Amino acid sequence: MKPNIKKNIPTAERHIPELEWIERLAKLMDSSITVPGTKFKFGLDPLIGLIPVAGNAFTFIVSGLLVLVMSRHGASGKVVVLMALNAMLDALVGSVPILGNIIDFFYKANNTNVELLKKHYQEGKYQGSGKGLLVVIALVFIAFLGLLIYGLWELTAFLIGLFAGGAGTM
Repeated sequence: MKPNIKKNIPTAERHIPELEWIERLAKLMDSSITVPGTKFKFGLDPLIGLIPVAGNAFTFIVSGLLVLVMSRHGASGKVVVLMALNAMLDALVGSVPILGNIIDFFYKANNTNVELLKKHYQEGKYQGSGKGLLVVIALVFIAFLGLLIYGLWELTAFLIGLFAGGAGTM
């Protein structure tokens, strides 16, 4: 007989099967790999983010989808805004060449967002569906994604021009 691992989960969380895959995906993106001999963990987010432009866009889309699913399942407007800001900050900082990639190994927005949702449920502030807020957040994410891709495109073009222009003068 398997023990009931959901025994200590608040009632509001128990009826949301998506929470399990949200936690698994957040862990995969942020803390699925342990550095041998240490307690340091990282996930696929910083590794995928090494792919210029597309990597950061992909990890932002995954974070955005997680926020949208969590908002659909009762997170308050304040919690959704905090989660969206975490995802956008992660995407913005992660898009900075080299330094952003290093910071991505330490900043775990998806795990932070799951913890925000759990705390929200534990405080008994579960509100049911947040469909109206969902539309607003989706539009904000789409606009931010467009700006992120445009900025990364321009940065890449600038760096290529800088290195290509510098190579011909030597």
